[in-house]
Amino acid sequence: MNKLNIFKREINYVLLLLPALLIYCTFFIIPTLKTALYSFTNWSDVNPVVVKFVGLDNYIALFKDSLYLTGIRNTLIYAVLAMFGQNVLAIPLAVFLNKKLKTKNLLRAAFFLPAVFSVLVIGFLWNFMYSPSDFGLINQLVVALGFERINFLGDPHLALYSVIIASVWQWVGYTMVIYLANLQSIPTDYYEAAKIDRASGLQMFRYITLPLLLPAITFNTVMGMINGMKVFDIVYALTGGGPGYATETIVSLMLKKGLSEGFYSYGAAFGIVFVILVGIITFIHISLIKMWERR
Repeated sequence: MNKLNIFKREINYVLLLLPALLIYCTFFIIPTLKTALYSFTNWSDVNPVVVKFVGLDNYIALFKDSLYLTGIRNTLIYAVLAMFGQNVLAIPLAVFLNKKLKTKNLLRAAFFLPAVFSVLVIGFLWNFMYSPSDFGLINQLVVALGFERINFLGDPHLALYSVIIASVWQWVGYTMVIYLANLQSIPTDYYEAAKIDRASGLQMFRYITLPLLLPAITFNTVMGMINGMKVFDIVYALTGGGPGYATETIVSLMLKKGLSEGFYSYGAAFGIVFVILVGIITFIHISLIKMWERR
């Protein structure tokens, strides 16, 4: 009888999880498996009906494609710098806005506001800011300081970093809110004890605030890295992958090859390698964070 009761209870738990599991399988597991299957075929606009198994040909071609390697490099640069920039700015900002300021609610809302807007809106805004014309706000300041105009989005050496700056500006407020939530959960007793021991503000930040922010740091850095690896929208809004291929990412190349140019199986191979790459980088990232936590 006891076993029957336990079985009924476990069945109830399974039934509660079943809708979420069905959604997960329908929109992630099954599409991923089908994508992996198609990546070993020659499916394209040229062969929309006669689909043949070609083995690893798509993957071999992929890693011989210098454009794909450029996409990997750009994606990694974007992911690392955007994640680093957001967190380096968000932590001191959160510490500052956690103080007893009369305008702290207004300032929190102002910094968080860019995260509310569509990425396309942010792209149009920064296109105006970066414009090399007389209407470009940043170039107006550059000229006023006596320097030559800078083509932020037209220079292959600057375009990717210009996109990163726009992205950091948009998401630093969101990252700050996560840190604020963590800061408000830290007991004030630690700081009072540190003041009694005459610890400086920097010492309290290093030995109290920073270690106790590790849960938020782990979340923000891991999610920042994953989102950075998936970047497409801000690149599309600002540069479209140009100039040339200077800001092409893995996702933008996958969409161009797989959808725009009709090489569906090649695009599928892009997607599978992308998923594996994100998994490896996330695993390494989490392992490094855990090593830091243990220290």
